[in-house]
Amino acid sequence: MKYIALPTTEVHPLSFYLAMEEYVARYVSESDCFFMWQVEPTVIYGRNQVVENEVNLDYCREHGIKVIRRKSGGGCVYADMDNLMLSYITTGENVGFAFNQFVQMILLVLRKAGVKATGTSHNDIMIGDHKICGTACYHLNGRSIVHSTMLYDTNMEHMLQAITPGPEKLEKKGIQSVRQRITLLKDHTSLTLEELKVLIRDTLCQGELMLTPDEVEKIEQMNTKNYVD
Repeated sequence: MKYIALPTTEVHPLSFYLAMEEYVARYVSESDCFFMWQVEPTVIYGRNQVVENEVNLDYCREHGIKVIRRKSGGGCVYADMDNLMLSYITTGENVGFAFNQFVQMILLVLRKAGVKATGTSHNDIMIGDHKICGTACYHLNGRSIVHSTMLYDTNMEHMLQAITPGPEKLEKKGIQSVRQRITLLKDHTSLTLEELKVLIRDTLCQGELMLTPDEVEKIEQMNTKNYVD
């Protein structure tokens, strides 16, 4: 699997990386591609969700947290520079196979980090009864795009205040708050976030494909057209 790299270390808006996934799926011929990214505080919600029901928009505006809709389904996620976003693009449209491939890859990395984790039937990754990593997927041009948020660390206040799951959802899950159903990877490993990124890349990828400045410009154009309101 090839690692898809950018020519600079600039931190882009979350919507750019969604466009980058789409660009790779459409125009990069490698059968399996992977990249990691981090963003300034952003809430990303699923294509079928009603944003007013899932996101505390007033809190996000007050604290400068961006809000973006993605093309995949699934739930609402808060991301910032202390956690890690993962993107996997593979040939084929079998969603179950793509999910399983991705989950098994991440479980392998976590085992190497000394973390006992398991996958669920909902394609989440758990440490005990607590969620560490959620995934979502969609199809494009004969390819599957799987993306995931790995909770290494995060601004817990922002996460708890920016995402507002309804009481029915909490009651159904048998929990009282978002905090009760997640855990942070930093509490289960001695690896720093940068060391974890190196481990992920060394474990999963063989070789690198560096995008050109022209390709980055095409991604920017795709971002403006399809992801920026």
